[in-house]
Amino acid sequence: MLNHSKTWAVLLLIATFAAGIAVGVSIRAIWAREASASRGRGPDRMLASLTDELHLTPAEHDSVGAILQLHWTRMNAVWETVQPRFDSIRVEMDSAVVRQLTPDQAAQYRDHVTRFRHHQAQERQGGGKKQ
Repeated sequence: MLNHSKTWAVLLLIATFAAGIAVGVSIRAIWAREASASRGRGPDRMLASLTDELHLTPAEHDSVGAILQLHWTRMNAVWETVQPRFDSIRVEMDSAVVRQLTPDQAAQYRDHVTRFRHHQAQERQGGGKKQ
């Protein structure tokens, strides 16, 4: 009877240890997924996604991260020079559309455009949650 109790105690200890490992691994996976989703946009988010999907080694992670950071910085510099012109064209477009509409339609158009652009901005920042 004593051996039987020891066996059950050891089995219970092993089962508890295994359950602890399973819970720990699950929590780590959930945390990693949430952390990568909350990183916003940019090279860090892209690198996290690539690391998960491509199973990058630490060396690949560092190399790809450096490349993404370099090019992201350059792309942002280009966007900063283009964005004012883009915004200007968008204002011209909105004004031209509004001139074709009744006052009520123009108000609805402005509301629509505001919601649409806000939704796009949220998606670009990684918070593309449905409202």
